[in-house]
Amino acid sequence: MNNEDMLARLMAQAQSEGSDLVTLRAIVEEASDLGAGRVLERLHLSDETAQDDLAEIRELLQAWRDAKASAWKAAITWAVRGTLALLLIGIAYRLGLADLIG
Repeated sequence: MNNEDMLARLMAQAQSEGSDLVTLRAIVEEASDLGAGRVLERLHLSDETAQDDLAEIRELLQAWRDAKASAWKAAITWAVRGTLALLLIGIAYRLGLADLIG
């Protein structure tokens, strides 16, 4: 018996016998399972390789995040180094050390 059949039977039972809390919970559970299954099918994630595909996507996403963080760190490091180099050149110019070199 699949989820659709189970849901149909529970709905018929609720209509004929009245709906108690257990029946309502069973209806909600079956409807949720059926909806989740439909979503997975629409996303093409209902086959055997879906779990491996999701694990691969997570690895790629983590690699992208790591690369992005590394690029930001490198950019900030180079900006700080450039600023310090300009500061040192400015200090050397103010002290008149440019005349010693030339």
